[in-house]
Amino acid sequence: MECLIPRVVIAATKSGSGKTTIVTGLLAAFRQKGVKVQPYKVGPDYIDPGYHKLASGQPSHNLDSWLMPMDTMVEVFANSASKAELAVIEGVMGLYDGGRKGISSTAEIAKSLDAPVVLVLDCKSMGASAAALALGFKMYDKDVKLAGVILNRLGSDNHEKIIRDALEELDIPVLGAVRRNDSLVMPERHLGLLPVEENQEQEIINRMGEAMASQIDVDEIIRIGKSAGAMKVQDKEINDNGKSKVRIGIARDEAFSFYYPESIRVLEKKGAEIIEFSPLSDDELPQVDGLIFGGGFPEMFAEKLSANKALIEGIKGAAHDGMPIYAECGGFMFLSRAMEDFEGRVFPMCDILPCRVKMNSRLQMVGYVSAELQTDGILGKKGDVIKGHEFHFSTEDAEDGNTEAKRAFKFTRSRNGSQYFGGYSNGNVLGSYLHLHFAGYPQAADSFIEKCVEYKRKK
Repeated sequence: MECLIPRVVIAATKSGSGKTTIVTGLLAAFRQKGVKVQPYKVGPDYIDPGYHKLASGQPSHNLDSWLMPMDTMVEVFANSASKAELAVIEGVMGLYDGGRKGISSTAEIAKSLDAPVVLVLDCKSMGASAAALALGFKMYDKDVKLAGVILNRLGSDNHEKIIRDALEELDIPVLGAVRRNDSLVMPERHLGLLPVEENQEQEIINRMGEAMASQIDVDEIIRIGKSAGAMKVQDKEINDNGKSKVRIGIARDEAFSFYYPESIRVLEKKGAEIIEFSPLSDDELPQVDGLIFGGGFPEMFAEKLSANKALIEGIKGAAHDGMPIYAECGGFMFLSRAMEDFEGRVFPMCDILPCRVKMNSRLQMVGYVSAELQTDGILGKKGDVIKGHEFHFSTEDAEDGNTEAKRAFKFTRSRNGSQYFGGYSNGNVLGSYLHLHFAGYPQAADSFIEKCVEYKRKK
C-alpha cells in the first residue's frame, strides 16, 4: 500500500555536533506550535528517544536495519507515524556512519524512507570550511536528498555571515543559525546523555524549544517534511486477538529503562499483558508468568538494588520455580552473583547466573553482533541466530559452582567477524549483554510467550 507521511531526517557530520539538542528543541518547538509530531531515532540508542518523548509527548521509535529487516522497519515507521502531522527522524553519528558497509547509517535509513535530510553543521572553530564540508556531504551520495543545513555553535553575527555567504555560492539553503549556549547542554555520563528517567527537566526542554523556534525556520522544516512523496509499505501488521495469554513483568525504573516501545508492542500484540515493576522500590514481584529485565544503569544503583533483599529473594524463587526470565545487559548484570562498581565496591546481586560483573573505566564493547543460541531455551532452539547489539563498560567473569548453566550465545561481530561466547542459559533463565528487538525477531517473542504459557499452566 501507499501512504503519505510528512517526514524529515535531521543528520550531522559527526557525533557531538549538537544534533540531539537541536532535535529535542525542534520537537518541543513543534509541540508548542500545535503540530502533532512523531519522533524517531536511527540506530539502537535508548537514551535519546527518552528526550524525544519528553519534548514531543509521543514515544520515540528506533529505526535500525540491523535489528530488523528493512521492510519491517519501514512498516514500523509507517504504522507509528500514520496519525502524525510530521515525522522527525534523528540520525546517528555522522550521516554516512553505521555498521559494516553503512548498515543502518542515517543515509541508508533516509533513502529507505525516501525522506529529505537536514544537516547539522558544528561550526565551532570553522569559517568557510563549513561550506566545503556541507558540499562534500551533499556530493558523496547524490541519492541522499539534502534539503539544507542548520548552522550550530556559532560565535557571532560575523561568524554566521561568513558561513552563510560561502553556502549561498553553493546553493545550499541555510535553515537555521544557532548560537553557542552552554545552558542548553544536557548532562552526560559513561553511556552518553543522562537518561531522562534521572533528568526530568521539562523546563530546559521548554527553553530548548523556544531557542530553536527563534533561530531555526520551523515553518520551512515543516514544508520540507511535507515535500516528501508517498511511501510504499508492505503491511504485515500482527493481528491482535484481544485476549491476554500471559502476564509479563517488565522491570522499569531509574536502573532499568532500556526498552524499545515497538518490542513491548510486539509482546502485547502476541497476547502478553505488560505489568511494570521497580527493582529499586518494590519489595515483591507482581503476579506474572514471566519476567524481563532490560538494560539501563544498575551500576549507578548497585547498593540500593543489593539492599532490596525481599525482591531479590522473590526473583530467585521465581527462577527456581521455572518462571521464564529474560535479561539484557543491565538486567544480566542484576541476575549475576555480584557487581563491582566504578569505585571497586562489590555488591551481591540475585545470584541466579554463575558470574560476577565488574565496571571498567573504558568501553568494553560497542557494535552490532549476530548471536547463535547454544541450547534450546526461552528465545528459541539451539542454532537459531538473532541479530542485536552490545554497548557496555562492564565485563563478566565466569565462576565455578553452577554446572547447570550453559553459555547462551556464540557471538559474531558484524564489523570484523571475530567470535566469542557470552551470557548464560540456565533452565528458563537467559541473560547476556545482547540487546535484541522483538519486531525484528518476532519468533523470539513467540518462544518467550509460549514458555510463559507453559509455566502458567504448571503453577
